[in-house]
Amino acid sequence: MSTSPLRRNAGRILAAVLVLAAYGFTRQSQLSEGERHSLAERFRFTAEPLPTLPGAPLRAVRAVNPQLDHISGWISSVGAGVALNDLDGDGLPNDLCWVDVRSDQALVAPAPGTGARYAPFALDPRPLRYDATMAPMGCLPGDMNEDGRTDLLVYYWGRSPIAFLKTGPEAPGAAAYLPQEVFPGEERWFTNAATFADLDGDGHPDLLAGNYFPDGAHVLDPQDSGKEAMQHSMSRAFNGGRKHLLLWAGANPGQRPGVTYRAAPDAFDTEVTHAWTLSVGAADLDGDGLPEIYFGNDFGPDRLLHNRSTPGHPAFARLEGEKRFWLPASAVVGRDSYKGMGTDFGDLNGDGLLDIYVSNIATEFGLQESHFLWLSTGDTAAMQRGLAPYVHGAERLGLSRSGWGWDLRLVDFDNDAVLETVQATGFLKGTVNRWPELQAVGTTNDELLKDPRFWPRFKPGADLSGHEPNAFFVRGSDGRYHNLAADIGLGDPVVTRGIAIADVDGDGDQDFAFANQWDTSVFYRNDCPHCGAALTVQPLLPVGAELAESRVAAGPPDGRTQARPAIGAAATLHLPDGRRLVAQVDGGSGHSGKRAPELHFGLGSAPIAGPLKLDLTWRDPQGVLHAQSFDLTPGRHTLYLANTAPRS
Repeated sequence: MSTSPLRRNAGRILAAVLVLAAYGFTRQSQLSEGERHSLAERFRFTAEPLPTLPGAPLRAVRAVNPQLDHISGWISSVGAGVALNDLDGDGLPNDLCWVDVRSDQALVAPAPGTGARYAPFALDPRPLRYDATMAPMGCLPGDMNEDGRTDLLVYYWGRSPIAFLKTGPEAPGAAAYLPQEVFPGEERWFTNAATFADLDGDGHPDLLAGNYFPDGAHVLDPQDSGKEAMQHSMSRAFNGGRKHLLLWAGANPGQRPGVTYRAAPDAFDTEVTHAWTLSVGAADLDGDGLPEIYFGNDFGPDRLLHNRSTPGHPAFARLEGEKRFWLPASAVVGRDSYKGMGTDFGDLNGDGLLDIYVSNIATEFGLQESHFLWLSTGDTAAMQRGLAPYVHGAERLGLSRSGWGWDLRLVDFDNDAVLETVQATGFLKGTVNRWPELQAVGTTNDELLKDPRFWPRFKPGADLSGHEPNAFFVRGSDGRYHNLAADIGLGDPVVTRGIAIADVDGDGDQDFAFANQWDTSVFYRNDCPHCGAALTVQPLLPVGAELAESRVAAGPPDGRTQARPAIGAAATLHLPDGRRLVAQVDGGSGHSGKRAPELHFGLGSAPIAGPLKLDLTWRDPQGVLHAQSFDLTPGRHTLYLANTAPRS
């Protein structure tokens, strides 16, 4: 039987299409030298190292379970974290809490250049149980007992998190923080990401923790003789640590315990619960006042969950994108296979809705699927049908590749009303290239993969993408993003995990800090040479008293009104040229870096003739959803939001 010419040539046509598609995927536009120089001139940062405590012993690898000793470098590859917030009540987010893995300490200090307001110190977990089989992984600021003071939650490998509750208005110091268990009964968790978010809509931020190794493991115990397990697949592993949702259940300021959480063990299905999670994101993506959840998972698909909760009753539905013939699986939400290591939200396509940017392994010749940029289609109603209304835009916008990615942040550093992207990269820094061994691990039978005895050696000295510079992407005139890290002084190789963001000095531009793994962490002051105007807004909920009407205060909080950040408050700013800028108060989304709970809007070059309209929605402590518009001039403002009487 003969076939038609069309059928005979179908295979050739398809092959040509695939070749052209592959060429389009790998092609990257280049900036002219003139435009590259012009873009780089807009950014200038001064780097200042973060301190260490005198006498603290510094090491370069962790002691691990004997079964894991030959991969101690791999096991020791995470833990550096950093947060910026207002810890001393001076109205500016000019205080740092970071984890220095070299000493396994969670440290607190004023941001460099903001004055020696108090001496640097370590958070002391005693009298709670803490030993050498435990290690801090991140520091998450928040007002957990709602007394108007910023507390600090430290999460760990080897134990459940500890809340360090600030006990008085005095300057921070080790004695000013009271350690308290937050989980009802201490357990061995291996937490790599955590955030605060009002997930059940009752008006109080809950705690969401994403764990990595299975709960109860003895990963950091060099005396243990039990059997440890690695992931049961490189692309479909569901034998990791639990996702823990702890619902806020009440505060007792000045008492012990000062805050109570209630575990919601059945909040997620089995595959979501037991993925190997490295990043957690929470943001309201459909405008109903309830934050959706994005889990960035290692060794398995990321998960986007639609929030359908009611107060006290968390409920989430898994969202996935629609598979198309011409799309690889990894270009569809929920169908990727591995390496979700950082998550942030921002509007990159200008439709007034938040998009989702996710770090993966995207190093040259790596096990890459590219970074993910899920751009909103605007069809938020599709979430009710279980569909994720997002398309993959990373390659189109030039954000698909950089290196072995970790935390990332979408930030307007030069106040031109266009977001830049700063990204942490690097895995193991050494002298011996171990990529061939890693490629072998990636093709190992799943039954062998979960047994660490069959893993190759990844001890100190091994190098896996350990000499990559962090990435700094700037949007060019072609509409695509270009990595200008080397052009602005960020081109040195470094292994970084977390990125914190805040305007620490109140000058209207965003500063940041890198948490570096097995190295000194660094603060970067923004010395923006040609910054435009900005609007910075700090939405606060007064505590302990009813505020019937919202009010605006110019400048930072004055300290006279006790208040807590309105985590999850969502804002839309209307610019004179018709553009809408959107942002939400972040409670800790990402891997191990935390941004301050403020809203920052660069205003660009459009003339500002008068106040700008800011639309804001928030929940009060009774769970009532409010919406109000404010007319605000450029500068820094504090919004004390309408607040019904707190529950007893």
